[in-house]
Amino acid sequence: MSEEEQFEAAIQRAVDSGAVDMALAVGFGVAGLIFVCLFVVLPWMFLHYLTKARSNSGLSQDEERMLEEIWRASRTMERRIETLERLIETEPKKSAQTMRQDTGDRIQ
Repeated sequence: MSEEEQFEAAIQRAVDSGAVDMALAVGFGVAGLIFVCLFVVLPWMFLHYLTKARSNSGLSQDEERMLEEIWRASRTMERRIETLERLIETEPKKSAQTMRQDTGDRIQ
């Protein structure tokens, strides 16, 4: 028996035993899974998260309210700091020695 005849006989035995059918089924299953993943699942995920990002692009009412409160508090704080700076600038300059004596600290 030649090599070619042996090869054909081996293929025929595989077909008869069902091994080839199983290999084809697995191959088609894997190919189908890849097709579904690439052309169904991947675009669906992309479009899903794109839509979700567009719907969440603005601030909610609570976030807007909180932002407004923070802005008002920062304006108030800014005015207080400006007032403190004006008060500090208008006080007469004291030397470090005089300030220590006023507070009761001793120089060592």
